[in-house]
Amino acid sequence: MCGGFFALLIVLFMAMVRGGEAQLRQNFYRVQCPNVELIVRQAVMKKMSQTFVTVPATLRLFFHDCFVEGCDGSILIQSTKGDTEKDASDNLSLAGDGFDTVIKAKQAVEAACPGVVSCADILAIAARDVVLMSGGPNFSVELGRRDGLVSHRWRVPGNLPTPELSFNLLSWIFRKNNLSVTDMIALSGAHTIGFAHCNRFAKRLYSFNATHKVDPSLNPTYARQLMQACPRNVDPRVAISMDPQTPNVFDNAYYRELVNGRGIFSSDQVLFGNPISKPIVNNFAFNPQSFTSAFSQAMIRLGRVGVKTGKNGEIRRDCSRFN
Repeated sequence: MCGGFFALLIVLFMAMVRGGEAQLRQNFYRVQCPNVELIVRQAVMKKMSQTFVTVPATLRLFFHDCFVEGCDGSILIQSTKGDTEKDASDNLSLAGDGFDTVIKAKQAVEAACPGVVSCADILAIAARDVVLMSGGPNFSVELGRRDGLVSHRWRVPGNLPTPELSFNLLSWIFRKNNLSVTDMIALSGAHTIGFAHCNRFAKRLYSFNATHKVDPSLNPTYARQLMQACPRNVDPRVAISMDPQTPNVFDNAYYRELVNGRGIFSSDQVLFGNPISKPIVNNFAFNPQSFTSAFSQAMIRLGRVGVKTGKNGEIRRDCSRFN
C-alpha cells in the first residue's frame, strides 16, 4: 500500500511538471533575451515601411499556423518535395511578405540571443505588432512555445476555416481549438485588413446555387461592384480589398460591412445571418472598444492552441527547416 501511495505521488508530481512546462507566460525570455519583443517590433516596422502587405500577410500566417498542429511554426517549414503545410492548396495564397517578416525578425533575434527564441514565438509577437501598427489594439503576448517537429500537407484540409464554410462548420473548427463563438467572430474581424483573391468568392457572384446565380445574402450593389472588379474567368492572381472603406486600418468596419450585406466571403456573411452570432456582430459594429477587447482576448487564446514544450519541440536555428 505504501509503495502504491508513493507511486501515485510520483505520477501526480510528473503531471504537475508537465503542466508547468506547458504554461506560456509573459516575459518568458526576461533573463535569456530580455529585448526580444523590441527586436521583433523593429524588424516588423522595417518590413512594414517596405509594404503594407506585411500586415495582413503576417496576421494570416499566424492564423494558418495555429489552426494546423497548433501555434508551433510548422507553417514556416519548406520542402523540395512539396509535402509540408505550406504546400497545401489552402496555403498557396499566403503572401511571401508574411514569411519574410518572420525570417527577418528571426535573424535579428538570433544576432542578439542565438538559439533561445522559437520561430513560433517570433510569429506570435509579429502578429500582435502588425495589428497594433495598423491601428488595432495592443495586448500582451504569452511566450514559451517550442517549434514543432512535423509539418504535413495532408494535415491542412479540414482544419482551416475556409471562405465557403457554414456557420456550424466554422463553429466546429473553432470549438475543437477551445475557441468560443465570440472568439470566432472577433478573430474574423482580421478581415478588416488585407485582400481576397477573386477565385475565392467567384461562386457567390456567378453560380451560387440552382435557384440563385448570385448569393441572395450579398448586397446587390456590392455584388455588381465585385463583378466589375472580378469578371468571369479573371486571372486568379487578381485580388481586391476585403474592407473597401478602410482597407489599411485595423478597425471595426468589417462588422458594419456585414450589417450591410457586404461580407466578401460566405463565411463572413453567415456571421450576420445566424441568430446566435448576429447580436455579437451588431455589438462589434457599433462598439469598437467591445471589438478590440474581444479580439485581444481571442488572440491570446488562439496563441495557446497546440503549444509544444520541452522535448515535444525545438528552437529552430532556421525557421524554414528543422534542426
